[in-house]
Amino acid sequence: MKLFKLAGVLVGASVLIGAAHAEELTGRLKKIKESGTLTLGVRDASIPFSYLDDKQSYQGYSIDLCMKAATAIQKKLGMTSLNVKMIPVTSATRIPLIANGTADISCDSATNNLERQKQVAFAVTEFVTANRFLSKKSANLKTLDDLKGKTIVSTSGTSNLKQITTLNAERNLGMNILSAKDHAEAFLMVETGRAVAFVMDDILLSSLAANSKAPGDYVVSSEALSVEPYGLILPLGDAAFKKVVDDALINVYKGDDIKKIYAKWFQSPIPPKGVNLNVPMSPQLQAVLAKPTDSGDPAAYAAVPEAQKQSSKKK
Repeated sequence: MKLFKLAGVLVGASVLIGAAHAEELTGRLKKIKESGTLTLGVRDASIPFSYLDDKQSYQGYSIDLCMKAATAIQKKLGMTSLNVKMIPVTSATRIPLIANGTADISCDSATNNLERQKQVAFAVTEFVTANRFLSKKSANLKTLDDLKGKTIVSTSGTSNLKQITTLNAERNLGMNILSAKDHAEAFLMVETGRAVAFVMDDILLSSLAANSKAPGDYVVSSEALSVEPYGLILPLGDAAFKKVVDDALINVYKGDDIKKIYAKWFQSPIPPKGVNLNVPMSPQLQAVLAKPTDSGDPAAYAAVPEAQKQSSKKK
């Protein structure tokens, strides 16, 4: 078992203290106010969203957004300081840990869908990706049908694993589907030949390949199996807490902050290897940032306004 050095992060006391609120605190806001601690669920290897760098420090796009939310929570509660504790979660444990109160926000690469919304809530969408598969170029696998009868892998606890299992049965593909504990292990299975393909969100597949020993050996399928909107995971039924987080993110989306945060993680060299993913902001994400939504329906992300498409082409 890998040991983690968990340390609290102090949100600067320079944040203006919010005015005293007459309303009685409930839910997570009450818990955070009384404990003085906000607990974030973070990931080991969801590059560039939430991961451990070479200095054993948690970093990523989602963590940066979570820290914006932390500042807003501190201000809302009128606290001079807020201890932000980061605890490791996996695809399989993040929802239970939010539901049982161990973590307050899960800051990683979590797909927001209608089924999950029965267990937890999601903040307004932070990213839009698609479910595809990664394989070695030498295997010449281009479509889902090419995987028929082969051994593939996906990560335990993900919507991707559930979807590929369903497709396997519906299309009678006869695939042998393996379940990995995390994205790094799944990629290793393809790297070492234990699986021919890794089914996962395309942005995560691209980042894993880019940070591998031989980036040029891998290819991500052009065929997309589904649209995957990402959102920070929040407790179900806690409207007051969700509003603070949502308002914080919407405020980031309205200004230049989101452009800077996006460029930092998707268009600049990132630790630990200084790899630049060179992923421009998609028209789908631009549309979501312009008109934030927490919808778990993929159809809400499929249509992009024509003006948005033309704007993206010009960049």
